[in-house]
Amino acid sequence: MIIRTEQWQHIPLLHVVEESKEHEHIPVVFFYHGFTSAKEHNLHYAYNLAKQGIRVILPEAMLHGDRAESLDDFHLALRFWEIVLASIQEASVLYEQLRERNLADDHTKIGMGGTSMGGITTFGCLASYDWIDAASVMMGSPAFVRVATGQIAYAERGGRELPILQAERDQLFAALDRVDLSKNPAKLHQRPLFMWHGEQDTVVPFEFTEEFHTMIQPQYKECPEHLYWMPDEEAGHAVSRPGMLGAVDWLAQHLNAR
Repeated sequence: MIIRTEQWQHIPLLHVVEESKEHEHIPVVFFYHGFTSAKEHNLHYAYNLAKQGIRVILPEAMLHGDRAESLDDFHLALRFWEIVLASIQEASVLYEQLRERNLADDHTKIGMGGTSMGGITTFGCLASYDWIDAASVMMGSPAFVRVATGQIAYAERGGRELPILQAERDQLFAALDRVDLSKNPAKLHQRPLFMWHGEQDTVVPFEFTEEFHTMIQPQYKECPEHLYWMPDEEAGHAVSRPGMLGAVDWLAQHLNAR
């Protein structure tokens, strides 16, 4: 198995693939890390995908890992949604790079996945791009506007004065609204979707994901096998091994299908 550190345009990433399949047009998964994490922290997902014949691209999110700047946790958190929106935009750069590097063509199946902030990014990409064929989301939320509203309210209740002008706040919420999949569930187009979430999660609200699953079930009435919901009543904000394996196997099953 090959693990390469690469840079596609301005984006640092890890490229993981079985050596024998390096130059083939095999299915590809873009997998996104969480907040304050880094690309290499998801190598266990990449390994388990690559050994099932899938090329895995692990991008570095803005202000993280190799792209980190001298920001404390509070000021990094202030830029959380800027980071998410940047990752959603950069997904199109990665997709075009994939094709320019002759690692994919019109018939190559593309998957996406991520944990926490990476799961949120994945939901935003599903709302933005129709070239994604299947997705696995762990501890993510599709309800961008509701989550952002809750984050701001929580900070202000704690006595924090947020250095954000009202015009900037309005601009942010307008941008989030455009990629809020909970407000645009029809954009899923019945694509295979796996969701794992711990019921004891105190970081990303479990109930928003559960509500979303309930809301989209009618969409999948004709293809219920394309939707898998895996709540974990004991878990908090950490993916269990069954959740990780379930997410990986879901992507492999749907991307390797003829």
